[in-house]
Amino acid sequence: MDSVHRPKLKTAFKKARVIAPLHTAGPVAATPDGSKLVTCVGEDALLTDVKAGVEICRFAGDTESITSLCITPSSSHLLLFTSSLSLRIYELPQSSAPHTKLVKPIRVIARAHDAPVHVCKADPTSTYLASGSADGVVKVWDILRGYVTHLFKGHGGVVSALAFNYPFDPSSVVREQKMQLITASVDTRIRIFDLSAAAARASGGSKPEAVLEGHVSVPRGLDVSPDGKWLVSGGRDSVVLIWDISSKAPAEKKSSKGKGKETVFSPVLHKTIPVLERVEAVGLLHPDEDLAGAPSGPGRLRFYTGGEKGLVRIWDAREGTVLFTLGQEQEDTSDDQEEQRQIVDAIYLPSVSTVISVHADQNILFHSLSTQTLSRQLIGFNDEIIDATFLSPNLPVQASTPSSLSDTHVALATNSSLIRVYSTSSLDARLISGHSEIVLCLDRGAQGRVLASGSKDRSARIWAPVSARAGEEVSAVPEWRCVAICEGHAESVGAIAMSRKAFSGEAAPSGSGDDTLRFMFTGSQDKTIKMWDLSAVPLSAPADGEDAHVVKCKSLTTHKAHDKDINSLDVAPNDRLLVSVSQDRTAKVWEIDYVTTSAGVRGELRLLGTCKGHKRGVWCVRFGRTERVLATGSGDKTVKLWSLEDFTCVKTFEGHTNSVLRVDFLNAGMQIVSSASDGLVKLWNVRDEECAATMDNHEDKVWALAVSSDESMIVSGAADSVVTFWRDCTEEQQVEKETQRAKLVEKEQDLQNYLALHDYRNAILLALSMGQPGRLHSMFATLTSAADPTVPKMPSITGHPAVDEVLRTLPGTDLVRLLRYVRDWNAHAKTSTVAQRVLHAVVKLRTAEDIARAFDEDAAFTAASAAAATPADEDGAAKPISAEVVPLEGRGTTSLKELIDAMIPYTERHLTRMEKLLQDSYVVEHLLSEMDDGLFGEVGDEDEGHGDSMMDIDRAIVVAA
Repeated sequence: MDSVHRPKLKTAFKKARVIAPLHTAGPVAATPDGSKLVTCVGEDALLTDVKAGVEICRFAGDTESITSLCITPSSSHLLLFTSSLSLRIYELPQSSAPHTKLVKPIRVIARAHDAPVHVCKADPTSTYLASGSADGVVKVWDILRGYVTHLFKGHGGVVSALAFNYPFDPSSVVREQKMQLITASVDTRIRIFDLSAAAARASGGSKPEAVLEGHVSVPRGLDVSPDGKWLVSGGRDSVVLIWDISSKAPAEKKSSKGKGKETVFSPVLHKTIPVLERVEAVGLLHPDEDLAGAPSGPGRLRFYTGGEKGLVRIWDAREGTVLFTLGQEQEDTSDDQEEQRQIVDAIYLPSVSTVISVHADQNILFHSLSTQTLSRQLIGFNDEIIDATFLSPNLPVQASTPSSLSDTHVALATNSSLIRVYSTSSLDARLISGHSEIVLCLDRGAQGRVLASGSKDRSARIWAPVSARAGEEVSAVPEWRCVAICEGHAESVGAIAMSRKAFSGEAAPSGSGDDTLRFMFTGSQDKTIKMWDLSAVPLSAPADGEDAHVVKCKSLTTHKAHDKDINSLDVAPNDRLLVSVSQDRTAKVWEIDYVTTSAGVRGELRLLGTCKGHKRGVWCVRFGRTERVLATGSGDKTVKLWSLEDFTCVKTFEGHTNSVLRVDFLNAGMQIVSSASDGLVKLWNVRDEECAATMDNHEDKVWALAVSSDESMIVSGAADSVVTFWRDCTEEQQVEKETQRAKLVEKEQDLQNYLALHDYRNAILLALSMGQPGRLHSMFATLTSAADPTVPKMPSITGHPAVDEVLRTLPGTDLVRLLRYVRDWNAHAKTSTVAQRVLHAVVKLRTAEDIARAFDEDAAFTAASAAAATPADEDGAAKPISAEVVPLEGRGTTSLKELIDAMIPYTERHLTRMEKLLQDSYVVEHLLSEMDDGLFGEVGDEDEGHGDSMMDIDRAIVVAA
């Protein structure tokens, strides 16, 4: 009965999704609808689907770092500048389907500027591009034609900000055609240029209409209201200036015709607003923007700022006050952390009422203006992934089995003091701050409803999700807060393990809820294990506005456990045993004594046994889910399975080429999954000690490994900052194999039927489509013997006229496949006779031009199949097959030449062998005639007949050759 209910072994996992570096440094741009984001990873620019969390494509660069980029308001083009001073223009793919090939630029201007370009901006009509360089030159480009329309010099240093002013009056039928370009540079001045042709001719093409002086430090942000009346500027002098740029003042200036007075453009500083932080980004909100809790009305001017404090502030320009703040201001942070948290850029998306803030620590935050909440957070770079574990923050307390709410998130410990919590279905993530140094280990408790972490700051913390607000999506990533802290170790906490069970009902201590935590163990570099009482720790954190009380956990016992650093801990599923492993090459099993009484909680550890056998330090250990065994992974490149009865090694798994860093059990203990420093994740069958599958998607040490509750998903994280989700596809592969086997059986039966009916055309075509050269060879070899002796013999090359007709009319791709089989048959003496016969028939029945054309068709068909596998080219458009056929004619000729070159040496060898056999037969004939001395017949008619037979042999050899 056990064999009937034993689960099937898993044999295959496929890569479901990847969390890879999204943004390492450089500029960021978003499409106006916020659905796609362009970021920089190294020297590459990549396009990401924000909602799905999928990389759409990468843009072919010039191996130089990107200094500036922007997307046109129409979302049609991406324009970027690199440190090689080149301007590269790309068409943005309209589909969200991932592209396998790099998107190439439609235009490259090799030396667009004489100095690096740090700011660029496209105009509202997506026609022009303005770019400002470090030498104070601003150029305006025609995007589609790629030439410079305007050139403005005279800026006193690096150009720091750009903005277009293209006023639009909704009440006017005709749009005013005047367009202005507003620039700012490190000389603190703001210049306004008229881009109209008449103004360019009048001023010589380079003089500004107005120069605004008001900042005392470099302006970093400029924006103009849609009606063209107001200009807002913010700089590193910690002030925001509001300018009225619609005002005109009379001037005593004679016109060209000498008639009267005229008005001149004269902007006025309307208001100065102190921001009290260096401003890196500023912009005006749309007049119709509906801000929750903020007053609104016609003519109300509001703007946003982002700067060194890492917060986005929404201001009322008329009052000069902050309406509300987006983001969390963290206290007690170091100068380095504060510098990393500052905002370097902000993007306003009016269509979705969102402000995107880009931070110095490569994080990209999406703030909703309508709800005043963080709607999405993208983490640009995770550095080395050290540990990972699944979380289920939305799992009900009563749930005891895996459900759709299980394992909805994954927590990552990276080379940072911040813990990352990702949604398993998107790139949305949250950062958990609290530790002051790098987090080294993670574990989960209460089936993933709480998270525990250990850090280099010698403490362990327990985190719980903040209760979801009404109306909030269940799939959204919740905020996590520290609910308990464990302090007492003298060194870094490198291993942590929570109890696998929880108190429930009557077993819970007095005053606790229906389901509370029991205990936790921590292992440290100080070689000790501490046991902590968690009975007072809640399973959820209070909502905003409530007092967040952090529980100071009490240590129940402390044991000097090992002679070297403790690397890993694990608690048995029944909470009765603890295992610890260390760099001292041993694993120790402890009995847990945990008792709750009316007086309090008492806990103790008692050593049961030591597992010795590894030759290097042991990195990881896990208890079996059902059997009394445990698995360890060591620096000696092996995984060992130990019995808990006598603490002996029962099995050793060898296959990794470097240290095994993580192990875990699968499939009721019938399989083990391991990860190692060789960048591989391996699946092992325990019974036969064989590797069932190898998963390869990492280029560095795989430190993190986690298995979902239903064992359908494995997460691996490595030092290459890549996290891979592996999904179990065993059943899919089995169904696919069964389907293919059924199709093969049907084809086999059809082939037998065709042969029985002497339907050689369908038989040959089917054998070719099935890829069975052995069947084809047998059929050609038996053609002469299968001929009906009662039917008059027709002249045939292959031995059957119907087969001759098939070879004469065989389609091009099938003919090429057959000739390649003939090439393989020709390489062996046993099958060479059939090969020569078929080759002779093809050459006799088809012209050389026909055969060459068949190879061209085969090359075109192969290219079309490859294009069908990747249906889109670099710019997202489908590739026309006809465009591939023309240049591939040479490739077909090359293939034909290669096939002939491969056949000639073997054919010559077979001919030489046959000639030698013929010569040897003459010698044998002569010897026999001398030996019988006329005993077996006189020379006469018999000799003549014999001569005829010799001639027949010669003729047969010639035909075969």
